[in-house]
Order: sequence, then C-alpha cells, then structure tokens
Amino acid sequence: MFTGIISDVGEVVEMKRDSQIARYVVASRYPAASFLLGASVANSGVCLTVVEAVPHGAGARLTFDVGAETLALTTLADLAPGKRINLERPLKIGDELGGHLVSGHVDGLAEIVDREDFEGMSRFRFRAPADLSRFIATKGSVALDGTSLTVNKVEGDEFELLLIPHTLAVTTWGERRVGDRVNLEVDQMARYAARLSGRD
Repeated sequence: MFTGIISDVGEVVEMKRDSQIARYVVASRYPAASFLLGASVANSGVCLTVVEAVPHGAGARLTFDVGAETLALTTLADLAPGKRINLERPLKIGDELGGHLVSGHVDGLAEIVDREDFEGMSRFRFRAPADLSRFIATKGSVALDGTSLTVNKVEGDEFELLLIPHTLAVTTWGERRVGDRVNLEVDQMARYAARLSGRD
C-alpha cells in the first residue's frame, strides 16, 4: 500500500526486453542496505518487486522484472535508458498518510490534452478512459504516475488538476507535455461506493 507521495525520482540505466518480460534497472537515492529482495516499490504508480539492489554511490541500483500484461497496460513499456521515473516505497504502520491510499495497481492510461503554466504552477487537463471517468469526481483524489492529486474539475471524460511548484520540482511532472500518457489509478473508495450502489 502507498500514499502517492513521491519520495525519489529515479533514472532508468538499463532496459532489456523480450516478448514476455522486461527487466530494467533504476538508479535511485535509496540506500541499498534498506532493501530486502522481494520488497515493493511503486514505479510511476506501478507496484513492482525488487529482484536486486546493489550500492551505487550514495544510493542504489534497483532491478525490477515487468510482465507482459503490465507492459501492455501501463507506461512502463515506454521506458528507456535516461528516462526518469517517480518512485515511492510502501507505507509502514504508523507512517503519516499524506496523500490517499494507493494500491499500485494501475487501472488504465490517461492522456494529457492541455497544459497551462502560470506563476510557477501548472494546470493539466486529462482525458480518462470512459470506463474509468465515472470514478473521478471534483475534489476527489486520483493517482497519476504514482502521485496523489486532487481533482479540480470534471467534464465528461476529461478532468483538470493543478500542480504546485513543489510537486513540479520533486517529481517528473515538470517534464510532462500534451500528448503524454500517464498511469491512472482511481480512488479505491470511489470503486467501493460504485460497487455498493450496484453500478459496478
């Protein structure tokens, strides 16, 4: 379980892929000694298992295996050396819940359809898949590329949100452009509410 508060931005240093699986290595600032094999890390919102952690400078190089289904359903298929990626370690009992509860199980891809920059901030507009847009509500939460964000406005399958300078500086969001696809996880509470109301 995660909170959508990004704790590091890693950089892909290796990527190997065949028809069924990809293995990639991310350079991070996390200390290698803090990982046990099998630990979970959210990679741009996708919960993956650490299969190797080796020291690299003051941080670590973390290796992950990604299956064909995950590659087909998320942006991890687009990774290449030099690409930066939002990272988050899982929530521990007693940790502050600064964002919202995020599972690391991506529901689909949202597309950036507009970006407006002003006073150090950025307003983004996204188009969500039609089957997921009904779970997105004004003032509700979404996880986009692993980042917990608050929805400002919803119109049909499109929604808007505002990113403050801090978020733009400490995540990959400053690099995002119109046409980019991002990993979308809708709020779990919205899913439960829809299920209980008989609409899911």
